[in-house]
Amino acid sequence: MTEFNDVTVKKAANIYYDGKVTSRVVTFADGSTKTLGIMMPGEYEFGTEKKELMEILSGEVTVLLPGSEEWQIIAPGESFEVPANSKFGIKIGTVTDYCCSYLD
Repeated sequence: MTEFNDVTVKKAANIYYDGKVTSRVVTFADGSTKTLGIMMPGEYEFGTEKKELMEILSGEVTVLLPGSEEWQIIAPGESFEVPANSKFGIKIGTVTDYCCSYLD
């Protein structure tokens, strides 16, 4: 899916790590949400409340998922899942465009 139709987008951005990571919330008619964002090069840690599906649209990403001791490379067009109520590490090598879906 390259575009979303019939959605509501919050104008205000979520801003993390001094502006190096930003996202905007997209809400669908069924109440589900996604965020669309950009991550600048750096190393970050994020926590989850819900299960997340992170799609990498462009950029260079290496991720350390909960319970793993090895970093995984995620290429553009690939995705990874993060369990609810957990933390994951992510290293960004180049400006990265992403879409995060929140799953039940």
